[in-house]
Amino acid sequence: MTIAEKFHLLHKRLIPDYGEREGFIIANMVLEKISHSRSNEKLTTNLLPDEEITINHYLAQLLNHRPVQYVLNEAWFQEMKFYVDENVLIPRPETEELVEWIVKEEKNNPTLTVLDIGSGSGCIPISLSKKLPQAVIHSCDISAEALLVAKKNANNLAASVTWHNIDFLQESSWNTLPVPDIIVSNPPYIPQIGSMQMDPHVVDYEPAIALFVPNENALVFYIAIAKFAMKNCLPGTRIYVEIHEELADAVKGCFIKGGLIKTEVRQDMQDKDRMVKAVRP
Repeated sequence: MTIAEKFHLLHKRLIPDYGEREGFIIANMVLEKISHSRSNEKLTTNLLPDEEITINHYLAQLLNHRPVQYVLNEAWFQEMKFYVDENVLIPRPETEELVEWIVKEEKNNPTLTVLDIGSGSGCIPISLSKKLPQAVIHSCDISAEALLVAKKNANNLAASVTWHNIDFLQESSWNTLPVPDIIVSNPPYIPQIGSMQMDPHVVDYEPAIALFVPNENALVFYIAIAKFAMKNCLPGTRIYVEIHEELADAVKGCFIKGGLIKTEVRQDMQDKDRMVKAVRP
């Protein structure tokens, strides 16, 4: 069976669960993984028996709604391929927009120290390391398993990042971190109750510790970030964070209450409030 023929069969099997468009995208990702090519040049190539077995193994997981990025152990971010598994969130396009905002505003600064809070796969700090070569990049995460993934990606992508295994919500850990010029974070921000409205493939597979915060304290990480900036950083430190689309005013409010100034909300490509910048006075 050729790659093209297998693609059509795979797409057909995925349509009932994923729909026409998403099924097409997923089938294409699977065949790219098998053929090691993002072009159509190998479509007429016959699949080897072990390749057919692998594709069928992938299909079984996909029909169980395991995210394709975990099935393939890869996700693309800023035109780079990252290893991912269930220990880390799957990188999202809106997070790419956060990185692009930082790069655009900070690329002309001759020296920078950056602290990323919540390493996950390492997609933010690694991307900033590649795009801001003058910067010294640090990143912290509570999950030792996530940091293993992040370190693997940094090694694969030849990025220089210093990793810290700490619980950022514990102020006693702050003295182990650098004094940054830039703080960036895509922290957990979904109230626990929000899990009831989320797709099962997210709730069942992605790490809850990286997604959810207590219902009664949804801003816990933003409050801690503001406090860290005021306590441990110098005037002029810039803070860039990703936010829940319904919490823009609340995040701005807690930043202002915490002493930060010049707060700015930015929308993503879908016109949703998804990013906030603030400055330490």
